[in-house]
Amino acid sequence: SIVIREISVIFFHISIILPTFVHMKLARKYSPAQPNHPRVHKVTFMLNDEEHKVVKRYLSKYKIVNKSRWYRETILSHILKVLEEDYPTLFNENEMRR
Repeated sequence: SIVIREISVIFFHISIILPTFVHMKLARKYSPAQPNHPRVHKVTFMLNDEEHKVVKRYLSKYKIVNKSRWYRETILSHILKVLEEDYPTLFNENEMRR
């Protein structure tokens, strides 16, 4: 009787936790691919052994599984940051400091 009661409690907890866990696994972390903006331009570059080792270590440390997305987001975020800092001005830097 006690064993059956304990088993029923365990199954009750599993029935509550399992759907939540399954939903968490199936939920997408990133937005879905956009069919209106397909990626058609291929970019290729080479790394030396040391650079490759550093990238692999970083990806494993932060549990990044989609390398393509990581490279794309890293490169584009750097480019956008530089462009944002390098906006055109009416005066050069020396004239603005006066």
